[in-house]
Amino acid sequence: MKFADLHLHTHFSDGTFTPEELTGHGQRLGFAALALTDHDSVEGCAPMAAACGAAGIEFIPGTELTAEHDNIEVHLLGYLMDTQNQKLLAEIGRFQAVRQNRIRDMVMRLNHLNVPLEVETVFALANCKSPGRPHVARALVKAGFCKTSDEAFERFLKKSRPAWVPKAKMSALEGVELIHQAGGLAVMAHPGLNRTDEIIPALVNAGLDGIECFHTKHSTKTAERYLEIADKFNLLVTGGSDCHGFSKGKPLIGSVKLPYEHVEKLKAKIAERKTATTNGHK
Repeated sequence: MKFADLHLHTHFSDGTFTPEELTGHGQRLGFAALALTDHDSVEGCAPMAAACGAAGIEFIPGTELTAEHDNIEVHLLGYLMDTQNQKLLAEIGRFQAVRQNRIRDMVMRLNHLNVPLEVETVFALANCKSPGRPHVARALVKAGFCKTSDEAFERFLKKSRPAWVPKAKMSALEGVELIHQAGGLAVMAHPGLNRTDEIIPALVNAGLDGIECFHTKHSTKTAERYLEIADKFNLLVTGGSDCHGFSKGKPLIGSVKLPYEHVEKLKAKIAERKTATTNGHK
């Protein structure tokens, strides 16, 4: 039986592994296919594709976009897109600028709390275009202001804590459209964590292609519920560990093994769409 992990992060967003290290772990665990889904970035896709090619693993380019619909936050996974698509890259560039400004605001709030962390320290530690809260947490630990990243989140960075800054989000409907125009499939990430059930019908109407039923933090019962929803709306099924390496609760690659048949279904959907476009239908 062949398996895939379709939700992975590297140091090109808030993971701690390089694409090469992540691929090495995937190879050791015997995965047949891996997808890279860094937040608001496709930068790691080229090095990961090369590493997977060398390891004999099928690589699936992806990204994870933070969006919202009716004030409900939803994470959209884009798969099998053209990572050189100009509109996609322009929008991702915009999201990255929003992320960088959010870091500046968080550090300013920390400074007002008499925590003398410098924003350059966070950016240097992040060393990527898509910095996030885990980078601020790591910087606080490194500078000795907190003992652990968990403590940093609890004291300062979680929602409603003193250094928390809300994230500006795109509309989920625009997110689905952005992924589609880049030739990809739009999948709702970890619906069990974002409590997004009520907006699923609206996103399906907007062209949502799939739903992440299997996730490190989904119980068997939760996975079963989303499998039923996927069946009801005729959605593709995906799954992944949401591995961030040694940060963000340490979900590691290997905790979710998605049967490879689901990868084949993703590829079949892309092929079907290309055929329809070629024949003059959308």
